[in-house]
Amino acid sequence: MSITRTVIVQDMAGEPFEHVVVAASAAGARPGILLFPNVLGTKEADFAYAEKVAALGYTVLVADMFGQGKRTTRADADPALYMNALNADRALLRDRVNGAHSLLKGLETVDATRTAAIGFCFGGKCVLDLARSGADIAGGVSFHGVYEAPPFANAKITSKLLICHGWDDPIAPPEATVGLAKELTEAGCDWQIHAYGHTGHAFTDEAVNMPEKGLAYSPDADRRSFRAMTNFLGDLFG
Repeated sequence: MSITRTVIVQDMAGEPFEHVVVAASAAGARPGILLFPNVLGTKEADFAYAEKVAALGYTVLVADMFGQGKRTTRADADPALYMNALNADRALLRDRVNGAHSLLKGLETVDATRTAAIGFCFGGKCVLDLARSGADIAGGVSFHGVYEAPPFANAKITSKLLICHGWDDPIAPPEATVGLAKELTEAGCDWQIHAYGHTGHAFTDEAVNMPEKGLAYSPDADRRSFRAMTNFLGDLFG
């Protein structure tokens, strides 16, 4: 049975952010995993996924990128409201992902020398931007992420990266995926891309069923990507 608690911290401007920590037990330091949610912000699906990851022997921090109470649903007039604000200010996004990483490393159940990050959709971009910033994460996993680089120079990428990608993803078409591979190669990154055929965006999200828009849950890709992530983290921290 995992232990879940909420951690509220304030940024430099005094704005509160509500993160959630999920750990298999309260005793002992173990590798820490950041979990960056999708466009909607933190939600029950993220906490459930965090419990699955924590059960593998990790402490997971579900990171609030938008601020306390700033959440959307797919039924909202603009589900991407808070995401778009960060997309328009990649320097702020870089600061927030690094702030979340610092918080993770300071948790009493985390070995600060052994950390990684995973993320979904916009959260995949968060993983990539954390790695691009030169953060000392051992590795990162992007699930159906967004790949465009920020409009400023990045540091050498020292973390290993696993990209789990739906080949038919309209948000990241083949040319964007090839572009990411080129970027990561030039940055000296140890990278791998797992591409799932006949699979679009949001393949880990059971709440999504919009195949006409290229967004749909895929049980096979969800299962395969979770196994790939499990093996990847095991290689990092085994």
